[in-house]
Amino acid sequence: MQPEQKIKEREVSAEAPNEERAFEFSLRPQNLREFVGQPKLKENLEILIGAAKKRGEPIEHVLLCGNPGLGKTTLAHIIANEAGRNIKVTSGPALERVGDLAAILTNLEEGDVLFIDEIHRLNKTIEETLYPAMEDAALDLIVGKGPAARTLRLNLNRFTVIGATTRMSLLSGPLRDRFGSTYQLNFYTNEDLQQIIMRSAKILSIETDFNAAELIASRARRTPRVANRLLKRVRDFTQMRGDGNIDKKITENALTQLEIDAIGLDEIDRRILHTIITKFDGGPVGLSALAAATSEEIATIEDVFEPYLLQLGLINRTPRGRIATVRAYEHLGLKPPPSNNQLL
Repeated sequence: MQPEQKIKEREVSAEAPNEERAFEFSLRPQNLREFVGQPKLKENLEILIGAAKKRGEPIEHVLLCGNPGLGKTTLAHIIANEAGRNIKVTSGPALERVGDLAAILTNLEEGDVLFIDEIHRLNKTIEETLYPAMEDAALDLIVGKGPAARTLRLNLNRFTVIGATTRMSLLSGPLRDRFGSTYQLNFYTNEDLQQIIMRSAKILSIETDFNAAELIASRARRTPRVANRLLKRVRDFTQMRGDGNIDKKITENALTQLEIDAIGLDEIDRRILHTIITKFDGGPVGLSALAAATSEEIATIEDVFEPYLLQLGLINRTPRGRIATVRAYEHLGLKPPPSNNQLL
């Protein structure tokens, strides 16, 4: 089994496989009032959208940054809904040729929203074509080849680009500069996740008590997508082995069956920690060595597993590599080594 496949099958993965998109869409809030969490971001968006509507102008370009599953796509649709605009959706990897981008841009109506997911994966040619479109509502195309080549400028309707990225550092400076507003999405509190779970349960017509929602929230890695996925799994469990309602007992049984522990770690998370501790004496260990030892890709460890392990204080990142902290030893039930400042 390839590493990419394993990530898609993880119940606590914040990535969304294609088969789950319809499920996510059914739970997606349609306006800022329904959107739970991110209070400062919501307030800023209300001002941004309200001011643009008062002026009768398109919303200025917006860049949304944050880990997978925190609501970037949902917010893009909410922004379009709140502004009363149409939204067209694409992604960085899908725009392979200038013609692909030109076809989308020339079909946008005045004030439309173009949402580009994974915008950090745009190739250089597409990115440079997007610059004048974002700044001047114009599309510069090269017609012909060699000495006969000439530049043709097409005027476009004014539109709004909303970009979403999990890797802000991979965006070029010129592209970042063309966004009028940049917002960082933060991890959610357990209280916010409980509200999201109860709202989703109501939409799915599942009777769920507050204690069960609280338990799911505590193991959802502070990420709404993970919370909704766990709710879906517990729903399956109670329909097969319970009475169809979700309570704390059935939730505990389901999460135990899924091997998701009290702080939201699954088998792969624990294997990474165990590898650092047992094979590399707690670290430091470089990413390449850790990837080889765990049969995971370097980018997968860095982007998918590491953020949550760092957030919980289970590993430290140092110039020499990753180190397991005392908390990691304690969580795995292992005896920490003699005192070492790097482990604290």
